[in-house]
Amino acid sequence: MGKKKYYVVWNGLEPGVYASWQDCLLQVKGVKDARYQGYATEEEALRAYRAGGPEAGGRPAAEAGGDEPDAECLVVDAACSGNPGPMEYQGKYLRTGQTVFRFGPAHGTNNIGEFLAIVHALALLEQKGARMPVYSDSATAISWVRQKQCKTKLPRTARTEPLFALVARAEAWLRGHPAHAPVRKWDTARWGEIPADFGRK
Repeated sequence: MGKKKYYVVWNGLEPGVYASWQDCLLQVKGVKDARYQGYATEEEALRAYRAGGPEAGGRPAAEAGGDEPDAECLVVDAACSGNPGPMEYQGKYLRTGQTVFRFGPAHGTNNIGEFLAIVHALALLEQKGARMPVYSDSATAISWVRQKQCKTKLPRTARTEPLFALVARAEAWLRGHPAHAPVRKWDTARWGEIPADFGRK
């Protein structure tokens, strides 16, 4: 079992602190400019709620880590031969190790692959009506997902245009689905390589 999380809703149908993701989702789904965040402990959640936002107090659960990852989750990773170069990414269901999607190769960068892998996982969960976290070991990609923008410096050329089309679709999906499943940082130092790793290091 994963460590229990608490969710703060600052802007939603009924602001407050909620003890489950499902309860939080009911308050923010479909709400324009919804503001919410998961926290590792109830104390951190209450402190952040009273402070008015995550920047004022309490560490987000995605950054605070836990004793172990949630067994019911998707884990994602990307690999790139050269940077840029042939890039691919995949997602796995942690409990069974089953590969649930795989993409590539396509000419790109590792960071773009990590970003697309997270969004692919989020969209798949939304499509299936499943509510479980997505873990990535890329702080950069997680940041891009939160900002709803892939801030790559890869040149846009005829060769990379197909990948940029995917990036645009991913960014549009994030803007249209603000109440997506939680995205969390995989703690490699404590848990080892993320199980979606391609094993090419």
